[in-house]
Amino acid sequence: MNMREAGSTVDLSAFWMPFTNNRQFKETPRMLVSAKGMYYRSDDDREILDGTAGLWCVNAGHCRQEIVDAVKAQVEQMEFAPTFQMGHPKAFEAATRIAAHTPGDLKKIFFANSGSEAVDSALKIALAYHRARGEGQRTRLIGRERGYHGVGFGGISVGGLGPNRKAYSGQLLPSVDHLPQTYNFKEQAFSKGQPAWGAHLADELERLVTLHDPSTIAAVIVEPLAGSAGVLVPPQGYLQRLRELCDKYGILLIFDEVITGWGRLGAPFAAQFFGVTPDLITMAKGTNNATVPMGAVAVKNSVHDTIVEGAAAGIEFFHGYTYSGHPLAAAAAVAAMDVYEKDNLFDRAAKMAPYFEKVIHGLRDLPHVLDIRNLGLVGGIELKSRDGKPGARAYEVFVKCFQKGVLIRSTADILAFSPPLIVNEAQIDHLFGTVAEAIRETA
Repeated sequence: MNMREAGSTVDLSAFWMPFTNNRQFKETPRMLVSAKGMYYRSDDDREILDGTAGLWCVNAGHCRQEIVDAVKAQVEQMEFAPTFQMGHPKAFEAATRIAAHTPGDLKKIFFANSGSEAVDSALKIALAYHRARGEGQRTRLIGRERGYHGVGFGGISVGGLGPNRKAYSGQLLPSVDHLPQTYNFKEQAFSKGQPAWGAHLADELERLVTLHDPSTIAAVIVEPLAGSAGVLVPPQGYLQRLRELCDKYGILLIFDEVITGWGRLGAPFAAQFFGVTPDLITMAKGTNNATVPMGAVAVKNSVHDTIVEGAAAGIEFFHGYTYSGHPLAAAAAVAAMDVYEKDNLFDRAAKMAPYFEKVIHGLRDLPHVLDIRNLGLVGGIELKSRDGKPGARAYEVFVKCFQKGVLIRSTADILAFSPPLIVNEAQIDHLFGTVAEAIRETA
């Protein structure tokens, strides 16, 4: 099966694509062959405005020369070094630079290679922490409906997306429960920023505590802002209340910031934006501008010290990956920190957010638009589903936008937007002007 009769002869048959309708894609493929700044270039030599920062991840824009040069220099010097009982300088430098941006005393950095691995690592750290402090009975994990925490068995278990769980439902982790989702159409539709209704939903943790006994619960994991589920913005006061309840019952609070980390809301992490400091933060994607796969967990010093200093002689935490702190990924992370700091990209995102909000909400009267929600440089437009064809309308808009030279993302019947933090007002206008055309044309 070739890409196009009149184009490239790339064989598409061997690659089983992730989260993709493979049959549909390979009949009419959409191929990207290069990228720079705010734009991809397609195989038919069209410029494609990137409205999704790749996949919520290329926050500093594509092919930043500083990062490219850093990776080139590192691969020429040393392409790989183990971090099991060994080390290399870039991993330590990257951890130090990351920790300079993490909130509070979350200053210990455990490296993984993806958001999924970061989540599984964080869950293991939470269990190890309670065991080290003599409360090994704390094994229960609490996620949230419509939560997305990657595709490891741990992440799927605490996640709350039905299609992701369905095929594995009998094999997921035991002792897991879920808070209710925070989205309510009737109370929150067309909110600009955080909706005023919904803080009380955090009190559902009290119900779970009563049901399971707080002495059995190790951790609560939530996305401060849910991206993959369709841009679900937390209600005002919700995260603060969740923090209070976790403190009350000795439960660790984990923020999954794989999407919100590294400037997406106008601060290094959503924790700083909301003024709520968790005990652990998972990150990936923007950590090194997605240049080389990298994930990490930022861990509160006291959690780290309880595990490491409380262990007997030898390995304190039996967990890790061959590629944890990989030299190329670490070099890219250090260079990405340089770019974020030099260009003040987090402040830039904060300053651009009001214009982004104004323009996206200008689409509310288009056909079939049920809701628009936003925060920082994240936006979602929910469309009315076609009878018997959920997801078809948003997917058609996604395809139409690509044909018009704009890359967006669709999930169910929700259009999601997360442009690189370097986006300007004219590009925001172009992005949503094209989306508006596509919505009208597919109506």
